[in-house]
Amino acid sequence: MDILPLPNQPDTNRNDWSSHLLLTSDSPCYELSKRETPYKSHRETSPMDKIKEMQRFYGLKVTGDLSPETMQIMKQSRCGVPDVAEYSLFPRKSKWNTNIITYRILNYTPDISRADVDIALEGALRVWSRVTPLTFERLYEGEAEMMISFAPREHGDGNPFDGPGSILAHAFEPGPGVQGDTHFDEAETWTMGYEGYNLFLVAAHEFGHALGLAHSRDAGALMYPVYAYTDVTRFALPQDDVDGIQALYGTSN
Repeated sequence: MDILPLPNQPDTNRNDWSSHLLLTSDSPCYELSKRETPYKSHRETSPMDKIKEMQRFYGLKVTGDLSPETMQIMKQSRCGVPDVAEYSLFPRKSKWNTNIITYRILNYTPDISRADVDIALEGALRVWSRVTPLTFERLYEGEAEMMISFAPREHGDGNPFDGPGSILAHAFEPGPGVQGDTHFDEAETWTMGYEGYNLFLVAAHEFGHALGLAHSRDAGALMYPVYAYTDVTRFALPQDDVDGIQALYGTSN
């Protein structure tokens, strides 16, 4: 489970997806406060340390300074989840303790039809169920493990979006309350194609976070933090992502 200029063509602009947010809903009075947000930094780090961390992740010269190369990475659209190493498990190796995971779509973007949103999100979940024993069950009311929503800027989870570009979405790792929830920045233009941001691709990435995967350093992986359009009609989950999710849940039956 966001970042800068909107890609006008496939394979050119890369943008960063973001991983963590909470919602508005079918009902405008949905109370976010009912789902506590545990997303806090594990340790305090200085701005220079954060820059060095990012430079290490992206293979840049580690200086702690905002070099042109570092600034270019920062301008790309990306996921809001902090960057980590290799194929990617969260530090606590978070995972769901069941193979039947519930999800609920709390609201819809006006950018595309509701039917297309359903198709994109269901397809994104199938990306992960095809290679694991996981099954996803949709709920239309009540609490689900994965609550999915579209919201702009401040949306109640302490991780506000930043407007068009840059952070696209974010998701929380598995756990109670807000954990497992996925939020998409409504300020972005969501599409089913290559213009704007492809909802299927961003959702598949964010759902990887909601299942327990962190970011990968493999630039070809779905869990790489920078968004890049790929032909969704021929999409196949890269091996790096397959290895990561199967390390958590095992292989498909």
